[in-house]
Amino acid sequence: MLQIIDTVRDRGSRYAVSGGAVADGAGVKAFVADLTSAKKFAKATHNSWAAVLADGTALKDDDGESGAAAVILKMIERAGLRGHVIVVTRWYGGVNLGGDRFAHVVTSVRAYLAALGAK
Repeated sequence: MLQIIDTVRDRGSRYAVSGGAVADGAGVKAFVADLTSAKKFAKATHNSWAAVLADGTALKDDDGESGAAAVILKMIERAGLRGHVIVVTRWYGGVNLGGDRFAHVVTSVRAYLAALGAK
């Protein structure tokens, strides 16, 4: 599992990104369950995720952050990444971010993809 904590801080909200290889839908569920079993991530407001499996099947879940998973999925597909899940975590800071929240999801996924390429 690759994790980057504090990819973005804005008006009290904090973002992190995590990801890793997965073989199938059960692997995605297990990855997300493992991540959210950690107290820090369990207390997060949103753990939005998307995955593209090795066979090209796309899976996603906004976890209440409407539209975030679609952004993550689109970035995974553009990067040509298969057999992988990416989770963007947000701890809500008390101020609505409006459309800026999508920019923060993009920034978080870009940081993850850059770190993954550097491995």
